[in-house]
Amino acid sequence: MMADRGRKRVVIENVRPEINGGFFPIKRVVGEKVIVTADIFGDGHDSISARLLYKRQGDKGWQDVPMKFIENDRWMGQFIVEELGPYLYAIEGWVDQFRTWQKDLKKKFEAGQDIRVDVLVGIEHLEKSVKKTSKNDRKKLLEYINILRKETDIEKTVTFILGKEIGKLMDRYPDKGMATRYEKELVVVVDRDKAVFSTWYELFPRSCPSRSGEHGTFRDCETIIPEIARMGFDVLYLPPIHPIGKTKRKGKNNLPQADPADVGSPWAIGSDEGGHKAVHPELGTIEDFERLVAKAGEHGIEVAVDLAFQCSPDHPYVKKHPEWFRWRPDGTVQYAENPPKKYEDIFPLNFETEHWPELWEELKSVVLCWIGKGVRIFRVDNPHTKAFPFWEWLIKEIKRDYPEVIFLAEAFTRPKVMYYLAKLGFTQSYTYFTWRNTKREFMEYLTELMKTEVREYFRPNFWPNTPDILPEQLQYGGRSAFTIRLALAATLSSSYGIYGPAFELCVNDAVPGKEEYLHSEKYELKHWDWDAPGNLRDFIARVNRIRRENPALQIPWILKFYEVDNDYLLFYAKATEDFSNIILVVVNLDPYHTQSGWLKVPIHELGIDPDQPYLVHDLLSDDKYIWQGERNYVELNPHVLPANILRVRKRLKRETDFDYFM
Repeated sequence: MMADRGRKRVVIENVRPEINGGFFPIKRVVGEKVIVTADIFGDGHDSISARLLYKRQGDKGWQDVPMKFIENDRWMGQFIVEELGPYLYAIEGWVDQFRTWQKDLKKKFEAGQDIRVDVLVGIEHLEKSVKKTSKNDRKKLLEYINILRKETDIEKTVTFILGKEIGKLMDRYPDKGMATRYEKELVVVVDRDKAVFSTWYELFPRSCPSRSGEHGTFRDCETIIPEIARMGFDVLYLPPIHPIGKTKRKGKNNLPQADPADVGSPWAIGSDEGGHKAVHPELGTIEDFERLVAKAGEHGIEVAVDLAFQCSPDHPYVKKHPEWFRWRPDGTVQYAENPPKKYEDIFPLNFETEHWPELWEELKSVVLCWIGKGVRIFRVDNPHTKAFPFWEWLIKEIKRDYPEVIFLAEAFTRPKVMYYLAKLGFTQSYTYFTWRNTKREFMEYLTELMKTEVREYFRPNFWPNTPDILPEQLQYGGRSAFTIRLALAATLSSSYGIYGPAFELCVNDAVPGKEEYLHSEKYELKHWDWDAPGNLRDFIARVNRIRRENPALQIPWILKFYEVDNDYLLFYAKATEDFSNIILVVVNLDPYHTQSGWLKVPIHELGIDPDQPYLVHDLLSDDKYIWQGERNYVELNPHVLPANILRVRKRLKRETDFDYFM
């Protein structure tokens, strides 16, 4: 009520994190901290106290933790999220009459003023709190009151009344009758660990046969799973596995006309054999797919499927629900276009249709269908070309009943659009890592992702290549370019992925003048020579093992760049919060030449004595070096190993005065 508002003297503003004024949630995983800061102040000189409130959405009561004063009216509090699903958090601040009284009493006593009446005021504060205390605390409080009433030595009285015990007890029972509550209850969505730490391998199941020219099956894929697991991947992503349309089917190399034997693009979904809830008959049956999911699970791998909400001209939706598509004046359906490009084998869904509720429900049923088959991870194709409100609704609907589901947004589009999709609920997102090449580009882009408000809602997943994208550095840099990009993706981001066989076999044949694969697997069957000389399988396995064994590389946000006197060398560190695991990474960005330089190791930040040597263990080469001080020399030949991934082992002293490395 207005009368109460007029008596509330504390202001709470500039709360962080708060996304778009609290309209969107922040993101965390189970066990992570939520650190909240705010400007909290009041009129006059009275002391202020504040608490951070939090609870799982739907719970009745709030839990709370005290907020601590930092400086300049800035306060901070934190809590840990312990379960999947949404949490709420808010802030309360109030004028703390008891702390104000303690502060003023101390000043008056130090000034030599008479404080006998002030002691009586303090006793009144204690008496007001008696009714709110527990049985044990009430007994203590009454003892304190009795001591204050009987004590005649004013110096002892002041010492006692300013003691920590009374302060701690009163803090447990604050008088918040006139507390200001921040007007918004902010939301944090809590996901499982794989939302921030995952390693993806993309594989076309139709290219998994043991004999050239044959169409692969889900059963064929099972034979490859042990090797994918050995390389350290925990997500196997399959492009669309549904029936492929024949009308306007694309031929090899994306030719507009297909030969009868051409298999077409898996993203042209739907035929008379079914749509988004069916599997391509040549891949096998639904039961075969479920078996693949189970076999992958036995090796610690989750199967992710592609969520591509678009249709071939042959999709059952076209005949059954023509109202879900755009029709042109000549009576034909509008196919997908990005002028001058034409995608005549794909019909986009019309999210402006008057029948949008029915469309939304049907697409939701597609997701639920695959959840029913054991899928909990979806890579979403081009979400930026579908309506934003749809994604916000769909993700909330799915995660309400299945909070463990992960959605990866494949949206190579404008930054604000990518970020908005993440705000709407996408768990992870593709990024511009693919096109960042120079030291400055990496430092600027990673700082944006990891050190700004973006980190609260946008979780990056770094991909050096995709079936659609063969970047120039991979086209021209040879095998070393592939090892460089893998080392960067795997250590800069806690989640990364590769378009599998093409990457591990260093395939670099491109359409002239474009960042597209020549003889792309999108349009034809492939028979990969998995054991071809120069393959990267062992290198990939080593890097992924390093990631699994070092918690610092599993945390996305603790990343810091440091000085090195060579622009071809990128030097950065990752560490756990307690510094029990410290990783220094140096990468040679030049795929052609050996590069060397002097690093400036942040020994003061890492708690390393400048006068004591320390051990660094290169986890890639298994070499060990004794370093001392800030300046240390590195030299990297990209044709041998393009990076150092250095585990820091600090030198400590035991009681026996024996130096050892832990």
